[in-house]
Amino acid sequence: MADDKTKVGGQDRARININEDYEVRDGCKSLGVTEDELRRAVAAVGDRADKVREHLGKT
Repeated sequence: MADDKTKVGGQDRARININEDYEVRDGCKSLGVTEDELRRAVAAVGDRADKVREHLGKT
């Protein structure tokens, strides 16, 4: 089922969905990384934003 874009915040902020262009764009901007770096980090540690931040050294 697709994300309901009318329901933002809360749980959605805890995860990075690399299948949604806007989440990839926002994640890259927020973390200061390229799309490739973000995708590799998500592949390595999963989609939890806190784990991705930690993996990238952006705590």
